[in-house]
Amino acid sequence: IRQALEKSADNTESLIFRLHDFGSRGASSQESVALGSLAHLVNFAGTDSMTALVAASRWYHMDKEIAAFSIPAAEHSTMTAWGRDGETVAFANMIEQFGGAGKSFSVVSDSYDLWNAIDNIWGGSLKDDVKNMGGTLVIRPDSGDPAKVVREALERLAVKFGTTINSKGYKVLPDYVRIIQGDGISPQSLGKIIDVVLNAGFSADNITFGMGGGLLQQVNRDTMSWAMKASAISIDGVWKDIYKDPVTSRSKRSKKGRLALIKNSKGNIETIKADDLTTAEDNLLRDVYIDGKLLIEDNLTTIRERAGW
Repeated sequence: IRQALEKSADNTESLIFRLHDFGSRGASSQESVALGSLAHLVNFAGTDSMTALVAASRWYHMDKEIAAFSIPAAEHSTMTAWGRDGETVAFANMIEQFGGAGKSFSVVSDSYDLWNAIDNIWGGSLKDDVKNMGGTLVIRPDSGDPAKVVREALERLAVKFGTTINSKGYKVLPDYVRIIQGDGISPQSLGKIIDVVLNAGFSADNITFGMGGGLLQQVNRDTMSWAMKASAISIDGVWKDIYKDPVTSRSKRSKKGRLALIKNSKGNIETIKADDLTTAEDNLLRDVYIDGKLLIEDNLTTIRERAGW
């Protein structure tokens, strides 16, 4: 997302709100939500996972500030409750209830016919209301092939509301209308959508993403090929290497000995033996737990700064 904004948008200031956490309702437990959504909040500040806010306050010293934000958002039943013939009134009610200067709200718009919603309701009977409300309508498609649907939605909105060309040469919708795609989002599909959007001449500034199961549930320890293992043991004050090296699978060979992490001469992160350190200050690793004691309690703001905020 950052690369897409750098390539096609005038700035990247909105990056922290470009991937919204939709995952709470489909998670295996509230504890899973707390852990997974907190990890998401290291890089982003948009979430519908209230548990993450509680966890950030409780564990990462965010009790004096809000760790993330959201906006009013319709879901299908709040639209279909008005009936097929009442969809225009349902949309108008969202503008009345949540529109206004500096405000944003999201409306799922594919309950019946997304193209009719864009062409004849948002871009038709309610066009002046959308233009004059002072806030931002975020239209949410929720079915079909994500890349194709987002591209066509942008093209139809461009016909109805027009676009401007930014400093990078890409088309941008008026500030009062945007798209959020929250269906079928994974790291792979997200990249495909961005490619299709940019190839169609639209800036990534026009779209935001929401991620649910793909963010909190479709992950396990093998997703990042991650494991934690003992690599050394002290016996009677003498350090001894611990490792495995199975003949049936060389890929499962583990690192051995007392290890350190450094930034090498090429600027890359490298694992070396602790005994090979030039100075102790070169070691990027730091003690967090010793004998059950927590030595470091960074707050979320500090962690975000390390992540590049």
